[in-house]
Amino acid sequence: MYADRLPTAVRQLLTDLFVVLWIYCWIRAGLWVHDLVEKLGVPGRKVQEAGTAIAGNLGDIGGKVGRVPLVGDELTSPFSRAADAANGLAEAGRQQQEIVADLALAVSLLIVAAPLALVLFGWLPLRLRWMRRAAVAARVRNDPAGRDLLALRALASRPLNELTRLGPDIAQSWRNGDAAAVDALAALELRELGLKPAKAR
Repeated sequence: MYADRLPTAVRQLLTDLFVVLWIYCWIRAGLWVHDLVEKLGVPGRKVQEAGTAIAGNLGDIGGKVGRVPLVGDELTSPFSRAADAANGLAEAGRQQQEIVADLALAVSLLIVAAPLALVLFGWLPLRLRWMRRAAVAARVRNDPAGRDLLALRALASRPLNELTRLGPDIAQSWRNGDAAAVDALAALELRELGLKPAKAR
């Protein structure tokens, strides 16, 4: 998970903690925005409650008026139409709440998606790549053939100024199988990965 060398390990640990904090903060921001947008549904809820209450009251009144002899049915009709209109108002309030809830979910997901994408497609692949490389390097660093592979990797990937610090003929020394040159190159590659050098032969 972490390097052998303290400066690299501390840097990795701080980066990992920052990423966890970054994710947490964006999730909290998404939840805050979700709650904020959902407050737009309060008027819809009040409209629904008012419409339902009015429809219920009109239905009760219509029922009572309907019991009036002879003219009860005629008097009930306006109350029934008004109750239907109130039910329509309540339905509109319910639909508004659904739209606001969908909007709140979509906005909060959009807010969280971009930072999570940065982590998943930026930081995480680099972290996993380092872990794979470091695991292989740690496994082979004490084997002669493994040190030779690490030395070859250093020759192929390290900048020229780092290689020339090991000596002007470091490549020739490696080709000749010079153990000191191989160890120096392997140590250079291991240091780049934040790992301690191989045990002395």
